[in-house]
Amino acid sequence: MEKTTAELAILEEPFHLTPDQIAFYQENRYIKLKQVLPPDVLHHYAEVIHDKVKELNTMHLPLEERDTYSQAFLQVMNLWRKSEEIKRLVFSTRLARIATELMGVRGVRLYHDQALFKEPGGGFTPWHADQYYWPLSNDHTVTVWIPLQETPLDMGPLEFSAQSHRLNNGRSLKISDESEKQIERMLRTGNFQHIVEPFELGEVSFHSGWLFHRAGANTTDQMRQVMTVIYMDQDMELKTPENDNQQADWDAWCPGAKVGAVIDTPLNPVLYSS
Repeated sequence: MEKTTAELAILEEPFHLTPDQIAFYQENRYIKLKQVLPPDVLHHYAEVIHDKVKELNTMHLPLEERDTYSQAFLQVMNLWRKSEEIKRLVFSTRLARIATELMGVRGVRLYHDQALFKEPGGGFTPWHADQYYWPLSNDHTVTVWIPLQETPLDMGPLEFSAQSHRLNNGRSLKISDESEKQIERMLRTGNFQHIVEPFELGEVSFHSGWLFHRAGANTTDQMRQVMTVIYMDQDMELKTPENDNQQADWDAWCPGAKVGAVIDTPLNPVLYSS
């Protein structure tokens, strides 16, 4: 069902954060916010994004023949370049303003978007920190995680290790069975709080690039559909890549950017500036 401009206008309207919510994010580097987007908008984008992921998905191996990373989710990136309708969600000033205010910066750019669909029977997503993959000069980064349906525990919602952005150990681990084992051990030893909660429809989360997080398996018979947008400080500079994945990200998500300069490319527009 198509949505009118009026019905999607919520994407440009401000969501008013409280000082306590900003302080919670600054302390823990994650936050879950209820009623950020209305059910009708989410139902609309569930259909639109599902169809685009089905069209663009290149993973066709049976689950049992995939590695742990590929069992965790179907991943399709930069959907905003494939659909003007999805671009409206990715470029939402409502979401970008929340990201800006949580980080306490003057504005945010797009790093990239990605749909993360965990299939029925899909495996767990191992503990990891996203910024291992990013050639970015500082930690002024945040990802919004937008479930496109109510997400109970048995569907594999995002889990957080509060305040784990303070850990330096584990930052060199990509998503793998090894990262699950090593990071879980470190977090348990450090007595970091592990948050495992369902997501209501309309509830979204924001987490910083160095916060360790994971997700459980999807043991339901329904697809867990999630859309994400990764934001970075509008003044973010490119750093020299420290691993092959960071080099690949430079080539894919900010081509033409120069090491030591602000990442101001056509693929990294400013989405909100105060």
